[in-house]
Amino acid sequence: MLEIADRLHPWFEDGRDFAVATVVAVDGSAPRGPGAALAVDRDGTVVGSVSGGCVEAEVYELCEQALDDGRTVRRRFGYSDEDAFAAGLTCGGVIDILIAPVRPAAPVLRAAVAAATRREAVALARVVRGPDDLLGGALSVSADGAYEGHIGGRPELGRSAAAEARAMLDTGRTGTVEIAEGGSHCPGGLTLLVESSLPPPRMIVFGAVDFATALVRAGAFLGYHVTVCDARPVFATRARFPEADEVVVDWPHRYLRSTTTDDRTVLCVLTHDTKFDVPLLEAALRLPVAYVGAMGSRRTHRERNRRLREAGVTEDELTRLHSPIGLDLGARTPEETALSIAAEIVAVRRGGTGTPLTGSHTPIHRDPGQESRP
Repeated sequence: MLEIADRLHPWFEDGRDFAVATVVAVDGSAPRGPGAALAVDRDGTVVGSVSGGCVEAEVYELCEQALDDGRTVRRRFGYSDEDAFAAGLTCGGVIDILIAPVRPAAPVLRAAVAAATRREAVALARVVRGPDDLLGGALSVSADGAYEGHIGGRPELGRSAAAEARAMLDTGRTGTVEIAEGGSHCPGGLTLLVESSLPPPRMIVFGAVDFATALVRAGAFLGYHVTVCDARPVFATRARFPEADEVVVDWPHRYLRSTTTDDRTVLCVLTHDTKFDVPLLEAALRLPVAYVGAMGSRRTHRERNRRLREAGVTEDELTRLHSPIGLDLGARTPEETALSIAAEIVAVRRGGTGTPLTGSHTPIHRDPGQESRP
């Protein structure tokens, strides 16, 4: 649900009834992972996706049924050999989907969607397996562990669920967690679907050059909060980078040391000027960020590495540098170059190889546990 929070928030505000289908579990190859969601309102408007098209038609009908009868159901979809037109996943995987009606006054769901829309850290925990009287229980949990909502009016279950959801939120994960059997208050235990929503990761582009304009657009398209930084005020202007979230005039290394980064941050160095690059990369390669890339020819790369070694950067630190930046796509234009950089960032974060899928035997849809945190 939180995946499509931006589109659901106006529905809550307008007082619309709707039903939401959420991927709860995946087995084998499947196009969407846990947390993927599709919603349908009473007018038949659809937002989101649970399978990239494989089972959307049947899920749409189940959402309409949930709106009519008010029941929450869980359905499993998999590949059908007998009937190629049956609702199933032709990729061979199996997905479990929870379909639930949602009323606009639902305070927990509304609060979680609103927080995600504001780009605040929030986790939404919903009971997807357990005693009938607990199904539909939900909690909205913030980064400090505070929560609202309940599970069947049982405080001990609420505390346990909130603790599990907080742990998932801390690592930015979405998936199911089990609350073990706890005697008479929870015979058989519970399964929770926990959806985590974090503020968008940062992309910092150093160097207000023509290539940066295209990379800003690519970064925004991928969902990054994009900052452009350059020491030259004549180039680092809002007019040149209208799609950037921030435009900063400062020396790159000084700005990097003063700003906040984390293990989802990607740093793209496009200046290819020694006086900017060396102090900047010296700092960048010692930060626990997701990606550091630097533009330049192979000759520039060799000379830059020599200067970085002289500055005290170790060989292990240098192995973190993606330079020349980007994948080999034969790119020429700024837009093509931005695409090659964005493709490398996705490959690094998701554990891809960057090789063509045609003729390869690597998994198309990787286990989320093998990926870097988004």
